[in-house]
Amino acid sequence: MHDNNTIYEKMTVFFNTFLILLGGLFSVLNPIGVIPFFVGLTQDYNKSERSRVSFWTAINVGIILLISFFAGEYVLRFFGITISALRIAGGILIASSGFGLLNANPKKRKGISKEVEEDLQNRNSIALTPLAMPMLAGPGSISLLIAFNQDHTSTLEILASSFSIIIVSLLIFLILRSAHYLAKYLGASGIVAISRIVGFLTVAIGIQYIISSVLTIIRGI
Repeated sequence: MHDNNTIYEKMTVFFNTFLILLGGLFSVLNPIGVIPFFVGLTQDYNKSERSRVSFWTAINVGIILLISFFAGEYVLRFFGITISALRIAGGILIASSGFGLLNANPKKRKGISKEVEEDLQNRNSIALTPLAMPMLAGPGSISLLIAFNQDHTSTLEILASSFSIIIVSLLIFLILRSAHYLAKYLGASGIVAISRIVGFLTVAIGIQYIISSVLTIIRGI
């Protein structure tokens, strides 16, 4: 009976960690909001080329997120940045990206100017830049992962977190691969509506990060 309880507790920890990080990452990465950019940047591509770009974008995002999760702490130590400072900075960035979505101005949020966008049309591959970074794996998601790693240190939680990153990368691949169909089905207003819902959740996540960090600093005084 004790063994059964232990297995149940481990499964609960695994799935709770997995779902919390999956939800947080999906909100911050916001692959739905990237659909208009993906459609615009790949409008001259054929179906197989779009699939290839979708695949490599997802792979690049997964690699960037895994490196951020596992090596981010050492980068912080090197630059002498505290986790509280990172959480506050991350919270501001996450909330800022959320406000960008609420204002239905993702282009400004993603930092992609018209000149850069036109230049990208002439490149063979757009999977790494700008799609994987900074459009998807930006400062918000990177800081979220570094902070999450600090709070989830057990082997089970690390496995669950890695699984979340893999699944969110898979979701990015599926969404981008279906981008042209989703854009037609949802229309411009549908994409804006979804972006605003995700934006509201993203703002809430960012504010929660700031509140948690401030409380941690106050308790430490």
